[in-house]
Amino acid sequence: MRDVLAALLLLTIVAGCTSAPSEQVTLTVLASSELADLAPVLADLRRDTGVELKLDYRGTVRASEELAAGVDHDLAWLATNRYLALKAADLPLSTSTMLSPLVLGVKRSGAAALRGASWADVAGRAAAGELRFGMADPRVSGSGMAALIGVATAAAGTGAALRREDVTCDKLQGFLTGRVFGASGAAEVADEYAQRQDEVDAVVAYESTVLSLNASGRLREQLEVVYPRDGIVLSDYPLMLLQPDKRDAYDRVVQWLRAPSAQRAIMERTSRRPVDPQVERTEALREPIGTALYFPGTQEVVDTLLAAYDRAGRPSRVVFVLDHSTSMAGARIAALREAFATLSRAGGFDRFRVGEVVVLVRFAGTVMEERTVAITGSADLEALAGALTTAELADDGTAIWSALDHAYQVVGDGTVVLMTDGENNAGMSADQFLAAWPTPPARTYAITFGEADPVELDRVARATGGRVVDATTGSLLEAVREIRGCR
Repeated sequence: MRDVLAALLLLTIVAGCTSAPSEQVTLTVLASSELADLAPVLADLRRDTGVELKLDYRGTVRASEELAAGVDHDLAWLATNRYLALKAADLPLSTSTMLSPLVLGVKRSGAAALRGASWADVAGRAAAGELRFGMADPRVSGSGMAALIGVATAAAGTGAALRREDVTCDKLQGFLTGRVFGASGAAEVADEYAQRQDEVDAVVAYESTVLSLNASGRLREQLEVVYPRDGIVLSDYPLMLLQPDKRDAYDRVVQWLRAPSAQRAIMERTSRRPVDPQVERTEALREPIGTALYFPGTQEVVDTLLAAYDRAGRPSRVVFVLDHSTSMAGARIAALREAFATLSRAGGFDRFRVGEVVVLVRFAGTVMEERTVAITGSADLEALAGALTTAELADDGTAIWSALDHAYQVVGDGTVVLMTDGENNAGMSADQFLAAWPTPPARTYAITFGEADPVELDRVARATGGRVVDATTGSLLEAVREIRGCR
């Protein structure tokens, strides 16, 4: 009899340990689209806690907009809550659940050139037509916006959170020249990369997306993960409580997700890093991610980034109006030639890029030459680098406004950059020029050095919405780079 009672007691204990909790709860969750890969983990969560999470998928940026407007969900589970923080005065209770940095996945055959690369290196190769990639749409997806933030923050070089004045569209345009496709979300970018992998060299995505692609069996060539050395944007996937009356179930879910066993399951099944530092990481996730970049502090910065993104792929035309009067002889013309050679041959954010049309208008007392270079590849960049090498100077005066008048006739919907070291003493006057162009067709920037009249140049530049940059005491190359920032 004693043995029978012992057996019954043992069965009762086992039944109590394996049966599901008596309180069953279903919570609706507004979730980032890439979290669809958590389905097996969430099945274990339901078994162990009695809480079922029904995920309603969106891109992170789009989901944040809906949250700010007010949506009928119990929880939100996004790649980050920082987009929501820009729109909402108070964030809901949030708990980080896992980590994944924004990286480049580069085909192994071409990865050697980008190992240890900076965002500037990536942008430079993209601008030259040497790197083609896919990324998610930043208007919808957190991974796409993280890419823009990474590039723009590195380009600003301040080491701080981006401000609106730090965002310069040309620096982003060089990077975006390499974009072949922009999928709607982080999950979708993986699918599109797999379908179009022969067209591109890389994918800009979360580390988890790249590693999952490698494990998927869908790739003809494995991807190598590149962590840009000047910093990455890190997502921490916070679970947010939207309905306070669901707090008990929320706490059960959070406690389960952050337990070592669940953290290991998330890592092994989705290739995201555990938030618990005590959980040993898989070999693929032991690589240091480097510096985590600051997130922008205002919605205005995000809007500026999106405006630059929306310009990507549009024809870009810039007319350089270059003083070749004899006063430019010596160091000045040498600096001008060096600037064009550097912008054509060097890497980084500021170089000329594929898809750009550059028009060179050389002038002295009259317009001496007009030359157009449409950049389609390295040969065009090399032609532009040497375009001014043997250009001669003339001693018949300095016709600034006549040269600018000529530029306006060929600029189309582009931008004009004037470089001069002297005062106008031939051709049209400033008054005649402004009378001829009462509604300037193009924004005009002026780079001055030497004896150039900054007051008269500023008057005309501001009439077009442009401005004057003084290169007298600084580097001409840096002045050109600043102008090309097209703020």
